[in-house]
Amino acid sequence: MSSVMTVPATVFSRRYRSLSVGIVALVMLVAFEYLAVATAMPLIGRELNGYHLYGLAFSGGMAANVIATVVGGRWSDARGPHPALWTGVAGFVAGLAVSGFAPAMEVFLVGRFLQGLGGGLFNVALYVLVAQAYPSAMHPRVFSALAAAWVLPSVIGPAVTGFVAETWSWRLIFLGVAVLSVPAALIMWRGLPAGDGQPREAMGRAFLPRFAWGVCAAIGAALLQYGSGAAGAGIVLAVAGLAVLALALPKLLPKGTLRAARGLPTVIALRGLAAGSFFAAEVFVPLMLVQERHLNTAEAGLALTGGALAWSLGSWIQGRRPHARAVTIRLGATLIAAGICVTALIVIPATPALVVFAGWMVAGLGIGMVFPTLSVLVLELSAPGEEGRNSSSLSIGESVFSVVAVAVTGALLAAYGGRPWVYVTCLGLLVVMAGTATLVGGRFEYRREPGTMEV
Repeated sequence: MSSVMTVPATVFSRRYRSLSVGIVALVMLVAFEYLAVATAMPLIGRELNGYHLYGLAFSGGMAANVIATVVGGRWSDARGPHPALWTGVAGFVAGLAVSGFAPAMEVFLVGRFLQGLGGGLFNVALYVLVAQAYPSAMHPRVFSALAAAWVLPSVIGPAVTGFVAETWSWRLIFLGVAVLSVPAALIMWRGLPAGDGQPREAMGRAFLPRFAWGVCAAIGAALLQYGSGAAGAGIVLAVAGLAVLALALPKLLPKGTLRAARGLPTVIALRGLAAGSFFAAEVFVPLMLVQERHLNTAEAGLALTGGALAWSLGSWIQGRRPHARAVTIRLGATLIAAGICVTALIVIPATPALVVFAGWMVAGLGIGMVFPTLSVLVLELSAPGEEGRNSSSLSIGESVFSVVAVAVTGALLAAYGGRPWVYVTCLGLLVVMAGTATLVGGRFEYRREPGTMEV
């Protein structure tokens, strides 16, 4: 009797190639659009006479994303990932077209809202699709590939956007991404497994309270984000937004998330802590390099490029060590905290700018190790039919924690200006967030009970 040794399939092996290429291509386009908006918004605001609505271009899309994430989670669990996935792709493309052809800022904002809805539906359905289409042993490398899909847009996106917008028109950015999304979606469609779009159960009226709380969370996050950068009445809006979030967030996350209870709640909390500390600190990196070291915008942006490349390296590392989850999370969170600490050294005049670049790459390496690991864990800890709801909670926690961290540090910066002690205080708060993730990094594991298996 002879035995045949089988080689495990890879993410881009023949069986999974079309699906993987299509998903990665779509994620790359979503990443490019995300970076393009931030780069092109000054030109868009000027051409459409919409500077008074500037903030809504970001907060409106973010609010739509939160709402769509709640809907997409329940929809994917009830009907399979296909309906939410294709509705999300269609909404994203439609939003790009509306924004690209917008004759006024108000129409542009409608397009941004549609993009947020489409992106939220697509993101959650993608988690459920990964759970169904790929074996669990491949999940670390799938999420590593999705993280790597952000690298190229991070490296060339701002430069390409700036060149196209200045040479021709910012509208070509939105319309070009919309056009390129169509073949990417077709490639993904060719690789989709059959039978995953069949209805499992009705959406049900029980979903309506969760949807209502999702709308409340979106409104609260938008108020907090908008109010934190405004003076006077802005403080009232920010406090009101924070209060609404405090009421809505516990209704949308697994019980015990805010105290990092063992198991899935800790995974959701870790995602929020890691995202909040990293993304809020990322806001300060180019600002400090420009103000404290007098670099130009392009030179300061190289630090973010280095962080993106390190993120990809961290994702690759975790994909090769799929079983050392607790170590990977704790080490990654520690690297985020250490990288932010090194970045804060820029307030010391004798510190070379290259030290800041190196510090931010350390933080990027850490977030690259943490993010895909948590994505894998949320699927592993989800019962069949709950992947959508739990993936929705993961995205909501990430968004809300990030908004709160950016709002609080942004409010301090707006109130006291770019002084060294302000930078140190803001980054210190973010180090505490990342340090908290290090402390609770292993609590996703359940305690072993007699006669049971440990997760």
